[in-house]
Amino acid sequence: RAGVSLVEATNILAKQATSKPLKKALEKVEEDVRAGIPFSDAVQKHPKVFPELFVNMMKSGEATGNIDDTLERLANSYEKSFRLIKKVQSTLTYPAMLLVLIVVVVFFMLIFIVPTFVESFESMDAELPMLTVLTVALGEWLRQYWWLPIGAVVIGVVVFQYLYRNNERFHYTVHYMLLKMPIFGQLLQKTAIARLTRNLSSLFSSAVPILQALTISQKVSGNPVVGKVVLDARASLEKGSTLTEPFEKSWIFPPMVTSMTRIGESTGSLDYMLEKIADFYEEEVERTVDTLKSLIEPLMIVVLAGAVGIIV
Repeated sequence: RAGVSLVEATNILAKQATSKPLKKALEKVEEDVRAGIPFSDAVQKHPKVFPELFVNMMKSGEATGNIDDTLERLANSYEKSFRLIKKVQSTLTYPAMLLVLIVVVVFFMLIFIVPTFVESFESMDAELPMLTVLTVALGEWLRQYWWLPIGAVVIGVVVFQYLYRNNERFHYTVHYMLLKMPIFGQLLQKTAIARLTRNLSSLFSSAVPILQALTISQKVSGNPVVGKVVLDARASLEKGSTLTEPFEKSWIFPPMVTSMTRIGESTGSLDYMLEKIADFYEEEVERTVDTLKSLIEPLMIVVLAGAVGIIV
């Protein structure tokens, strides 16, 4: 918009890029554009840096002559998506880290603290409460076989990662169970809806054909459960039905989403309606995250105190 040519702009960005992969990709893109290759084709050669959403919106921007508007929409979309994901991650990371801390503290007390009292208990020659007997027995077992739970966790993590990356059914089941979780499931559901509607709105605004837009959105949705509904919506459109119908059949999309999508379809303002849905759910996620943060911190401290208190 400042009148800087695409080649020069790419050169400036390449010089100031701190990420080596991004810097290298931008340098290659600059070379290709100087050689007469369209910008969208140049970035398409670097799928690890420039996702399919970016490439297809740039193709549309070049075709309509609105590259600056397209880039601005992409920037807004990526910034909002990044901010939303980071906020959710920070909320989920805190309880996870505190849970690990609780396990470490309990292990330490059972292995090093509890055994020091065993001789005292034996010299008392009295009947010990069942909780004390179990705690002492668990401490002795962990001192001898401490490697078993650690090994089980390591093997479990390795197997989980392998299945998650290589087994589509397992991958889908994990995301389905996460979405069904109490409290956190709703947070992830709202995040997924915001991300999907933001991407679809950006693609529609850039005049990307609706079937192609749905295919791209399914690939970049980040959630196979949501992605499946998007594929169903694509199939519905191919059969001459509406986009809204598969959304209404799915438990993932609340009535507000389906109602606004239906209105958008009937009035020809689908991109605007999807943008409003994304705005609403992004605000919902931010509110939910702030509420959860204020509730999780004292709750996890109580859990930690309870775990230590039981051993004491």
